Amino acid sequence: MKTIKIGNTNFEASAIALGIMRMDQLSDQDAAKVLTTAKDAGITYIDSADIYGSGASEKKFAAAMKVAGLNREDFYIQSKGGIVLDPARSHDGLVFGKRYDFSKEHILSAVDGILERLHVDYLDSFLLHRPDPLMDLDEVAEAFDELQTAGKVRHFGVSNFNPQQVEMLQSAVNQRLMINQLQFGLMHTGAIDAGMHVNMQDDDSINHDGGMLEYSRRKNMTVQAWSPFQYGMFAGVFVDNPKFPELNKAMQTVADKHGVTKNAIATAWILRHPANIQVILGTMNPQHLVESAAGADVELSKQEWYDLYLAAGHILP
Repeated sequence: MKTIKIGNTNFEASAIALGIMRMDQLSDQDAAKVLTTAKDAGITYIDSADIYGSGASEKKFAAAMKVAGLNREDFYIQSKGGIVLDPARSHDGLVFGKRYDFSKEHILSAVDGILERLHVDYLDSFLLHRPDPLMDLDEVAEAFDELQTAGKVRHFGVSNFNPQQVEMLQSAVNQRLMINQLQFGLMHTGAIDAGMHVNMQDDDSINHDGGMLEYSRRKNMTVQAWSPFQYGMFAGVFVDNPKFPELNKAMQTVADKHGVTKNAIATAWILRHPANIQVILGTMNPQHLVESAAGADVELSKQEWYDLYLAAGHILP
C-alpha cells in the first residue's frame, strides 16, 4: 500500500482511508470483516464523524474492533464534529445538519462523545466538520488547547474549508491545521477545472473554492478526498453507471491495461494528482474495498489521467 505523509509531520499513513459513515448498517461480524479486510489491504487510517449513523457508526466500529481482535494502535483514528444533526433531513445512511456549532462547549462535548462511542482514549486527529460562519475563533482555540493538553486529540484539521477560512482559523489556534477534507474525483473536479480555465469565460472558469488544492500544496496540508466515486451531492456512483458510458469505457480500457478494476482506476486517478491527496473509501463491501484500494499501487501516465478526465465530460480550453 502506498503511503503519504500527513500534513507537515513525518507520520506516514496509507494513501487509502476507510470511512465508516455507513458502518451502522452492518452486523458486528460484518463490520469486523470490513476492518480486517482493510487492515490486510494495508489501510491504516479510519475516518469518522460524530453524526454518522447518529453516533451508531462509531459504536459499531468499537464493537467490530472487539470482534475482530484488533488493537487501538492498528489504526490512525480520526473523527469530525461541529454539525448538529437534523434527523428530519437524514435518511438512508446520509446525514445532514440543522446548524453548525463551533462553540467551545460543543467541540469539547463532541470529542468526549466520540471517544466514548469509539472506546478509545484519544483521537489521532479531530476535524471541524464544515465551516461555521458564526464561529468564535478564541473559543475554538481554547477548545483545541484543552483537548490537546488533556491528551484527547493529537492533531487537528478541517473539512470543506476554503483557503481564507483555513488562514483565518490558523491565525487563532496554536496547533498546525494538517488536514482538509474535500470532495474530489473524476465526476467532481471543480478544484482543478478553474485552474485550467484561467482567463476564460465558461462555467469551468468559475473558482468555487479559492484554489484549495494549490493552497494545500504550498502549505503541506493533506487533502482527503471524500465520496470519490460519487457524482453530484450523493446523487450516485459513476462506476458501472449507464449514465456515463464513455467514462466507464475509458476506465475499463485503462483497467485492463493495468490488470485492475474500474474502481481501482477511479482511485488511481485521484492519487495521480501531486497534492498529497488521501482517498477516503466509504464502501462496506469487503470485495469492493480491496478492488478500490488496489488503485493505490497503480501509477497512471499523464496521458491516461487526461484521457479519463476528458472521458468524464470535462474539456480543455
